[in-house]
Amino acid sequence: MRLRPLAAALILWAGPAAADEISPKLGGDTSRAILGSKAFTLNAANQGAARQRDFFFGNRLFNTNWVIAPASTVTFDGLGPTFNRVSCSGCHTRDGRGRSPTESGGEMLSMLVRLSVPGIDAHGGPKPHPAYGDQLQDRAIPGVPAEGRALIRWVEVKGSYPDGTTYGLRKPEFKFANMAFGPLGADILFSPRVAPQVIGLGLLEAIPEAEIRATADPDDKDGDGISGRVNEPWDFAAGKPALGRFGWKANQPNLHQQNAAAFNGDMGLTTSLFPETGCNEVQKACRKAPNGGTPEVSDEFRRKLTLYTQTLAVPVQRNAEDPAVKRGELLFGQSGCAACHRPTWTAGAHEAPEVAHQTFHPFTDLLLHDMGEGLADNRPDFLADGREWRTAPLWGLGLIKAVNGHEELLHDGRARGPEEAILWHGGEAETAREAFKSLPKVDREALVAFLRSL
Repeated sequence: MRLRPLAAALILWAGPAAADEISPKLGGDTSRAILGSKAFTLNAANQGAARQRDFFFGNRLFNTNWVIAPASTVTFDGLGPTFNRVSCSGCHTRDGRGRSPTESGGEMLSMLVRLSVPGIDAHGGPKPHPAYGDQLQDRAIPGVPAEGRALIRWVEVKGSYPDGTTYGLRKPEFKFANMAFGPLGADILFSPRVAPQVIGLGLLEAIPEAEIRATADPDDKDGDGISGRVNEPWDFAAGKPALGRFGWKANQPNLHQQNAAAFNGDMGLTTSLFPETGCNEVQKACRKAPNGGTPEVSDEFRRKLTLYTQTLAVPVQRNAEDPAVKRGELLFGQSGCAACHRPTWTAGAHEAPEVAHQTFHPFTDLLLHDMGEGLADNRPDFLADGREWRTAPLWGLGLIKAVNGHEELLHDGRARGPEEAILWHGGEAETAREAFKSLPKVDREALVAFLRSL
C-alpha cells in the first residue's frame, strides 16, 4: 500500500465553500432535531400518517422479547434454541450502539463474535466452524447447552503526540471459555462485533449501486493512497452476489436480509429467507428442541421491521455554527478524513418513499478499506480480507453517549471516544491519522468537536 504525502492530504477539502454544502439536516428531510436518550428512536420527519402504523408496529417488533416455544404468545415464540439476545433492542438499546464489557472477562451484553475456519462456503462467504457455526451463541433455552463464552482482556497502550501530549489506547485480547462442543481449534478465525446504531439505514440502502461502484478505486488508479473496494456478499433472495452495504465488513446487501440474518443468528428465529436454525450435527439437544412454527417470524413481521429500520430519523447536527465546530469541519477535510468518510450522497428510487431522492450526509463511502494491522481481525468475509472494514457512517456519533451512556467506537468498542478511534486508524488511513496527530492541540480538539456535533 502506498501512503499519500501529507501535502496531498491537505488539499482534499476545497475549503469553506465546500464545507458550506453540508446541511445540518444530515438525513435530509428525514432529519429530526432531538436530543437526549431518545435521539435515535423517532420515525422520519417526512413520514406520512398512512405509514406510521407499520412503523410503530415495527418498533414493537424491534423491542419485543421473544419467548421459548411453545407459548401462549404464539406469534412471538420460538426463541433459540441457542441465541445471543432475546430482542433486537437487547443489543441496539434505544436503536443505539452496543458496547464491549467494561471489565476484563465481563459478559458480552451487546456484542457478539463471528466464527469461521479457513476456506469459503457454498456462497463464497466465510466457512462456518463445523461445531459452532458462524456465530458464537452464548445463551440457550433450558435443556440446551450454550455454545460457550468469549472473554476480553484489556491492555493499555501508551502513546504521545508530536507536541508531547500523551494518550492511552485500549487493546483487546480474546480467549474462549466453557466451550460445550470441544475446543475451537488452532485454525479458528474470529471477529468480535459491537452492535451499531440503527439510524439512517434506509438512506444508505437508497444510494444508487452504480454511484457506490464508481467511487471504488481498488487499484488506486488516482494515486491518492486510498483504494476502496466493494464487497459482494450473497443475496439469498436473488440467488447471486450483490453489492454489500451493511455490517462492519459490508457483508449484507440489503435490510431485508440483514434483519433476517439477525433474527436467525442473534435470536435463533427462522424466517422464510433463513428457514433453518444454527444447530449443527454435534448439537443434539439443540436439534431436538421445539420450534415456534415454520417460519417463526412471518414475512409480514419481517417487512414491518424492515420498514422500521429503513425509516428511523437521523438527528440534525448540533452547534453547526460554533466556530470550533466549523474549524473542525475544515480540518476534517484537510486532514484527509473525507477521502473515506464521504460527506454527501443523493439517494435514488427506493421502496420507502421517505428516503427516496434525498440529499444527505452520512460521512461514509460504504467501501472496504485496509485499516492496518492494529485493527485487523484476520478473518475474510466474502471479498473483504482480514484487514479491511467498511467505512463507518459518522452521523449520530455525538449522541451515542446520551442514548447509550458511553462513547465506545470501532468494531469491537475499543476506542473510548472519537480521538482514540482516529488514533487506531492505520493502513489507508495512516496518513490522515498522522495529519491529525500533527495538529496543534486546539485544532485536534476542534476536529473532535466537529465529530461530536454530528
